[in-house]
Amino acid sequence: MINALLCRSCHTGRHSKTNLYSRINFHAKPNLSVVPALDKWVEEGKKVRDLELQRIVRDLRSRKRYAHALEVSEWMNSKGLCPFLPGDRAVQLDLIGRVRGLDAAENYFNNMDDQDKIDKIYGALLNCYVREGLVDKSLSHLQKMKEMGFASSPLTYNDLMCLYTNTGQLEKIPDVLSEMKENGVSPDNFSYRICINSYGARSDLNSMEKVLEEMESQPHISMDWTTYAMVANLYIKAGLKDKALTFLKKSEEKLYKDALGYNYLISLYASLGNKGEVMRLWGLEKIFCKKQVNRDYITMLGSLVKLRELEEAEALLKEWESSGLCYDFRVPNILLIGYCQNSLVEKAEAMLGDIIDKGKTPTPNSWGIVAAGHVDKQNMEKALECMKKALTALAENKGWRPKPRVISSILSWLGDKGESEEVEAFASSLKMVVPMDREMYHALMKAYIRGGKKVDGLLESMKIDKIDEDKETERILSLRQEQSQ
Repeated sequence: MINALLCRSCHTGRHSKTNLYSRINFHAKPNLSVVPALDKWVEEGKKVRDLELQRIVRDLRSRKRYAHALEVSEWMNSKGLCPFLPGDRAVQLDLIGRVRGLDAAENYFNNMDDQDKIDKIYGALLNCYVREGLVDKSLSHLQKMKEMGFASSPLTYNDLMCLYTNTGQLEKIPDVLSEMKENGVSPDNFSYRICINSYGARSDLNSMEKVLEEMESQPHISMDWTTYAMVANLYIKAGLKDKALTFLKKSEEKLYKDALGYNYLISLYASLGNKGEVMRLWGLEKIFCKKQVNRDYITMLGSLVKLRELEEAEALLKEWESSGLCYDFRVPNILLIGYCQNSLVEKAEAMLGDIIDKGKTPTPNSWGIVAAGHVDKQNMEKALECMKKALTALAENKGWRPKPRVISSILSWLGDKGESEEVEAFASSLKMVVPMDREMYHALMKAYIRGGKKVDGLLESMKIDKIDEDKETERILSLRQEQSQ
């Protein structure tokens, strides 16, 4: 939740086609190298500026295109066309850890000259250890940093607190905050937020309030909407509505023109069931943030669905469709979910049909949502039909995976009712997104036995796939004897 509050990536404005930033960021495909574009830039006699390359690396990292960011970083280092500073080296180490793994990052660190191993380099390796959740290595490395005088910034201690957060050792976080202050390191906003969240997550609200009061009293801390929104959320989870409303108001006072902040507060008010505040903040966001993006519509639609205001959600979807924003199926999918959650799966399917009539190709997830709706109403034939469409639409989202609950229900039904050929065809399609598992084999066995087919080949395939027989397998196999009798 903390990280979600800290960043909002959106790219607006136009970039010249002769701009290197534009070439790298907007024209490179994820599976293709960006090095040819960099080389061509130099061949065309155009200047390479270190600040622009650093900006490109920073932007690629923010959008999780780590492999491309590493390519740019290594190209920048190898060509010698501009300075490669210690900060650039630290970024490269972090990227190596993300792209090639921890061993590669450690080798990079160990092969560096000792004089080049400044505090940022040590900090980058610590971040690699933290990201991998390696407590012992992180603490050992941090001790070296302390001995070398490299633990003088909040970032180092924040990394340790993140490690404890990620490994579920929340009780250790306040001690890290205390150690920071004892060592003369002033906690920053993030330090306090991690500690506040650790207390809230453990329902120690009194301690949470004390840390918040300390944070507010610090002259070097500028209170922002993020902290107050986080506190409001913790109070909501604790069931303290009045306290939550107090901090929601405090958060709003700090919003200014931050669209992410409006999104977050809208979601929190929806959690409280407060439609009036949801609509008021949406109106303010439109005034102060000028142009809304798909993320804003997703948040608002999700809030209206949570409030069960489906007619309002339908009107908002029409507004989005006429906005001129790029068509992102995550937006209409929110309303599809709303329909299915309210037992209006027929309406969801009709809506998807209308979208297709408009020339749009639904993503697998869209069909998967409707399939889940049919499963909930025990319309298994329609659920199967929708899931087949989802599996044939994989080109629209190759990373999509069906929900196990939906697949399990369909397989169970197919095993009991389907013809063996139909089960085989579905299992074959399903293998494109998930490996063969016991449930798929069981569905095939039941269909085979019911159809009088032998299952010896299936049992052999199970062994090859290293899937052991269990009690359910034995029960299904016993059906052969019952059928022969």
